Amino acid sequence: MDHLLMLLLLLWSSELQAEGTHTSTEAVRLVGGASRCAGTLELKHQGEWRPVSDYYYDSLWTLKKAAVACRDLDCGTAVFIRRRKESSERSVWWIDSHCVRSGSALRDCVSSHSSSSIVDLTCSDSVRMVNGTSLCSGRLEVKSNQSNQWWSSVCEDDFDHQDAEVVCRELGCGAPSVLQGALYGEVEAPMWTKEFQCGGNESSVLDCRSSGSDRNTCSPGKAVGLTCSEPVRLVGGDSRCAGTLEMKHQGEWRPASHYGWNLKEAAVVCRDLDCGSAVSIKQREESSRRSAWSIISNCVHSGSALRDCSRSSSSSSIVDLICSDLLLQPIISVSSSMYGVSEAQQQEARALRRSSSILCSIQPQYPGGSFQLTFTSSNSAHNYTQPAVNHSAHFLFPAAEPAHKGSYSCVYHLYVFNHNFSSESRLLFITVLDPLPLIIKAIILLLTLLVVNVALYFYCKASRGRMPCRQKNTELDHENLGVPAAEEEGAQGAE
Repeated sequence: MDHLLMLLLLLWSSELQAEGTHTSTEAVRLVGGASRCAGTLELKHQGEWRPVSDYYYDSLWTLKKAAVACRDLDCGTAVFIRRRKESSERSVWWIDSHCVRSGSALRDCVSSHSSSSIVDLTCSDSVRMVNGTSLCSGRLEVKSNQSNQWWSSVCEDDFDHQDAEVVCRELGCGAPSVLQGALYGEVEAPMWTKEFQCGGNESSVLDCRSSGSDRNTCSPGKAVGLTCSEPVRLVGGDSRCAGTLEMKHQGEWRPASHYGWNLKEAAVVCRDLDCGSAVSIKQREESSRRSAWSIISNCVHSGSALRDCSRSSSSSSIVDLICSDLLLQPIISVSSSMYGVSEAQQQEARALRRSSSILCSIQPQYPGGSFQLTFTSSNSAHNYTQPAVNHSAHFLFPAAEPAHKGSYSCVYHLYVFNHNFSSESRLLFITVLDPLPLIIKAIILLLTLLVVNVALYFYCKASRGRMPCRQKNTELDHENLGVPAAEEEGAQGAE
């Protein structure tokens, strides 16, 4: 009887949970799309279904804001959002994003208005990241296509880099950059029971093959934590750190529109591309409008990732950006008149007190520029500048002195794109050797050899009647005459 009562309680609890889930999602829906997780965003408020407007005053919709709707729909992560312009205005709901960011539900942040700009939204159906720093990072969770299934974490032993490539692509993110268990916390949620066996080209992780056997347990700290890179790049410039800003989605690269951009937003791009800081940002007008990404500045200022702050749009005003890390690193090396290996990889060299030179060079990238040789000793610092000729400059020291001992580096300066850029080489430490002690040592060695030879001569002369010296002298005489010693011995035997 007790077991039967317990079973009834569990069934009743699950029904309440299902009803609660239905209640939380019935006020939000996506209609007209290919699945229940894609389409026009509609909200039910005061008993009336209306589409949601694209913006609320200065609060534009972004993927980060749309992620709240995907969560309420029990879908995955927000993947794509765009504004769709209708032919005429109609009653819509406006949603205040500031209210949403405070943690309130969507239906608690609405107001009634009229607009022709409608939100179309696509969420991932069966994969999402939780507890991450962006929509492209977090603990991985998947859900099967069957209804009323729990979101399940994935065991690290059942997931590899090819699986991660599929997940990152499915979420509209860049390539996987970090794959490690327990990066984003552990949970007691159910674990995915089969091993993924993706080839890397599938459009969805649920399209991948899986192992036939179920996994019953997963060790603590082994839930998959995944970080996908930001799908951004700079193209059309003279290096990867300069050009038109583009973002990738579903295999398509689009430029970023120049909507309220300044150096703060540009600095985020340069940082994500590992290109230093932002130097210049400008607006380039094209002849016609085309598909682009709008990246909302106040969203970026809040610390969110670029992709999280983006939305699909069309524009003729495009962002061109230059980052500071534009130049390659110059090379510092020393001439063959110095001891040590004269290669770019060396870190220390020894120079004699005579003519020596230091070579500053850089791989061909831009014409012109100049090199500044910076020298720092224990009590002084000096700078020497020469123009770059064939991408290099020689700094000659007619006589290296002990005062030249210290650290040297080459700084390459270049004026390009209406800005000054510079790049510094590694440090090279040089010690200067005084040749006088070496000369004295050489003279002493020569004198020692001379004394030994003279002593040996007089020793042999004093012991002329002894066999060793006579034999040695005889061998030397025959060598000088070109007659082998063996022939002379044969002749003496014949006598």
